[in-house]
Amino acid sequence: MTTPMTTHSYLARLGLRTSNYDKTPAVAVPATHAGECWSGWDAIAARIAAAAAGASAAADTTTTAGITVTAPTAASASQKCNPIGYTAAAASVVAVECYPGVHADAVRDALVACLSLALVINTADAMKSPAEIDAMAAPFLGGDDPVFGRLCTSLEMADFLDRKKADALRARIAAASAAAITAATGTAAASTAATSTAATTIAATGAAAPALILVIGPAATLLAPPRRVLVYADMPRWEGQLRQRRGEVDNLGARNRGLIKPSLQYKRSLFLDWRVADRLKRDTMDAWDFLLDTTAPATPKLISGAAHLAALRHAVTRPFRVAPFFDPGPWGGQWMREVCALPDGPKNYAWCFDCVPEENSLLLEFAGGGTAATAAARVEIPAMNLVLSQPRPLLGEAVYGRFGREFPIRFDFLDTMRGGNLSFQVHPLSEYAREQFGIPYTQDESYYILDAEPDAVVYLGHRDNAEPAALVAALEAAQTGGAPFDDARFAARFPAKKHDHFLIPAGTLHCSGAGSMVLEISATPYIFTFKLWDWARLGLDGLPRPVNVERGKRVIQWHRDETYARTHLVNQVREVARGKGWVEERTGLHEAEFIETRRHWFTAPVPHHTGGGVNVLNLVEGAEAIVESPARAFEPFAVHYAETFIVPAAVGDYTIRPATPGARCATIKAFVRTRA
Repeated sequence: MTTPMTTHSYLARLGLRTSNYDKTPAVAVPATHAGECWSGWDAIAARIAAAAAGASAAADTTTTAGITVTAPTAASASQKCNPIGYTAAAASVVAVECYPGVHADAVRDALVACLSLALVINTADAMKSPAEIDAMAAPFLGGDDPVFGRLCTSLEMADFLDRKKADALRARIAAASAAAITAATGTAAASTAATSTAATTIAATGAAAPALILVIGPAATLLAPPRRVLVYADMPRWEGQLRQRRGEVDNLGARNRGLIKPSLQYKRSLFLDWRVADRLKRDTMDAWDFLLDTTAPATPKLISGAAHLAALRHAVTRPFRVAPFFDPGPWGGQWMREVCALPDGPKNYAWCFDCVPEENSLLLEFAGGGTAATAAARVEIPAMNLVLSQPRPLLGEAVYGRFGREFPIRFDFLDTMRGGNLSFQVHPLSEYAREQFGIPYTQDESYYILDAEPDAVVYLGHRDNAEPAALVAALEAAQTGGAPFDDARFAARFPAKKHDHFLIPAGTLHCSGAGSMVLEISATPYIFTFKLWDWARLGLDGLPRPVNVERGKRVIQWHRDETYARTHLVNQVREVARGKGWVEERTGLHEAEFIETRRHWFTAPVPHHTGGGVNVLNLVEGAEAIVESPARAFEPFAVHYAETFIVPAAVGDYTIRPATPGARCATIKAFVRTRA
C-alpha cells in the first residue's frame, strides 16, 4: 500500500516527462515596495527601533516632532477595553500583536536581545484565568463531541482580557513611556504639552531616543496606546496546526499544549480562536506598520505594512495561486508523491489543499532593496489576509454580498492511488449546518477524477433495494463493534475513470474508493463531514477515527438511491459553447448546489470572463497553459498540470491557451451561481 510506484509510472501515462508542479508559487510585490523586507533578528530589530525613533514606518503613519505616530483605522478596537486616557506621546511603545500559533515567547526573547527596552509587557498577564476563558469558550466547543462545535460570532479579543489586569498594565506602560522620554531628554513629561516639548527636543538636539516599551502577545493592540509602532506577527493556520500536533502552542488564553489531543486544539481554533483573531486582524490591518513572518523560525522576516497592503491590492488584479500543502492520511496514496514531486518521508499523501485560502499561505516575492538586510526574499502570510483585505475585487460584489469575507470555493486533492477507500460519509444539509453549527451553508461538493486505476469506483447513494432502517442499523452495529458494514449490500457504486465528474449534493451518501485521484470541488464550510463507516481501520495516531452515525442519519436524503445517482449525479455533461480550437461543457454542479462548473477542451486560445465573480480553475489535461489578458492588464501567467489557480472577479476578460501551440489541454472552472 505504501511502496512507491516505479519511477514516472503515473507521469508517463499522463503524457508528462517530469513533474512541473510548482509547490511554492508567489505573488510579486510591486517594485515601489520591493525593498521593504528585512531578514534576520538584527535587521528586524533595527528597523523597528528606527520606526519608534521617528523613521517612516508605513504609508499610514506620520512623523511629528521626531516621533512616529500611527493613526489606526480601527481605534474602536483598541479602545473597547481602554478606560485610561493616554496623554503621553507614547512613541516609545512597540506593540507586537500575535496571531494564535505564533511562538510569542520566542519572538519576545529575540527582540529583547536586540532592542534597548525599558519595559516588557506580556499580554498573557492581562488575560482572564484559563478557567474563566475555558468557561467562556465552552458554548462553542460542542461538549464531549470530538469534532464539532459552533462557530463563534459574538466574542471579541477584548473579552479575553481581565479588565483590572489590563488597566494595571496600561498604567505601567503610560508611566514607563513618560519616564523613558524624561530620561532621554531631562525634561519632565507630566502633561501633554510637556511631552510634546520633550519630543521636539529629541528631534532638534539629536539626543538619544528613549528606551522602548515592548507589548507582545495576542491583544497587544488593545493594551498599547493608540500611538505606537504596531507589528503584526502573523501565522498561516496550517503552520499553527503543525505546531499543535508537535505540542508547541496553546489555544488562545488557555494552557493546554500537550494536555489535550491536537484534534481538540484544532477544533477550538476552528470554532473560536481564529474567529476572534480574524475579527481583530480585519479591523486593524490597515494600521499595521509592519508584518512579522516567523513561519520558519530560523529565518524571520519583517515587511512594511504598506508593502503588505500593496501586495494584496496587486494580487487581485491578476491570476494567482496560493501555496499548497500536503498531508498523509490512513487511506492515502502515492500519485501525488510522484506527480507533485513530494518528499519520500511520509508513508503516503492523502490530501493536498491547493485552494483553501482559510488555511493556505500566500507567498510574497520581494525583489530586494540592494542591501544585505533587504535582499530578495519570500515572505509567507495567510492567504486569508487577501480575503479580509480585498473581498470585493477578489470575490465580486454578488459573492461578497452573499458570503461576506469568506472564500466559498474549495479545490483539494484526495489521493487513493495504491491507497484505501475514503470513509463512507455524508454532509449535513444547509438547514442542519445553520441550526447546529452556526454556519449558513454546507459542504456541497463533487469529485472530478484526474486519474484512476482500471478497477476504481466511487460510492454514491444507496442501493435501490436498500431499506433505510436496515442501512442505519448496519452502520450502528459496525460503530459499536458488531459486524463490519456490508457496503456491497447497501452502498451504490459506479466505475470511475479519468475525467469523470461525480456530483455530491449535501445529504448524499458517498466516498471515493481506492485507486482514484480526485480533484474535490466543493463549498468551503470547514470540517462538516459526518463519517459513517471507516472500514474498521485506525487513524495515523493508532486510534479509531470519530464516526458520526447519529448525526449522519438525520441528514441522509433517502431518495438519492442508485437510480437517482445514475440519472442526476454521474457525468451530467453537456456542451454549451464552442469556437475555433475549443469546446465548453457544463459538468455541474447539482441544482441544489451553488457552484457551477465548466470544462474547456482546447488546442487554441479560449476566451473567458469572470462574470463579476471569482473563478477557480485547475489544468486537468496538458503539461502547461498560459493565462493572458486581452488588454495586457497583467503579465502572462503560466499554469502547469494539476495546478489550481484563482482569477479574481476584478480581472474580467482573460484567455487561456496551450503553452505549446496545438497541444490538447483542458481546464475545469468553478464559480458561484449568482443568477439563473
